[in-house]
Amino acid sequence: MKTDLLSNTLKMRAINPTAMRLLVLDRLMKSEIALSLADLEIEMDQADRTTIYRTLKKFEENKLIHSIEDGTGSIKYAMCESNCNCTPEFTHAHFHCNNCSQTFCLKNIHLPEIDLPKNFSIEQSSFILKGICDHCKS
Repeated sequence: MKTDLLSNTLKMRAINPTAMRLLVLDRLMKSEIALSLADLEIEMDQADRTTIYRTLKKFEENKLIHSIEDGTGSIKYAMCESNCNCTPEFTHAHFHCNNCSQTFCLKNIHLPEIDLPKNFSIEQSSFILKGICDHCKS
C-alpha cells in the first residue's frame, strides 16, 4: 500500500507515522481476517514483540483498530471502519472458524440495542459466532 495513504490514515487518528507503525498498519489493512500479536510477530521478524504490541495498543487507543476476544486465549486485532469510534453502538459480530482458527469481522451484523436497568452502562460488548468458515467447508 502507498506510504502516503498509510501515513494519512495514521495522522487522521492522531498517530505519528513511524516505520513500524506503517508496516503494522499495512499488514492489518491487507488482511481479510483478524490477526493476533503472534501472527504479526511471525510476519515481521525484524521487529520485537514489545514494539508490535505497543503499536497495536496505540492503534486501539486511537480507535484505528479493535480487539477481539474469540475464546482462543489470543486477542486478535482488525481494522475499524473509518467512522468508528469504538462505542458499543459500533460493535459488530465476529466469526471464529473452529477448523482453521481464523477470526473474521462480520461488519454487516451489528449487536442489538440492549435496554439496561437503571444506572447500568455498557463499556464493552462482544458477539462471537463459532463454526466452520466457507473456505473450510469447500
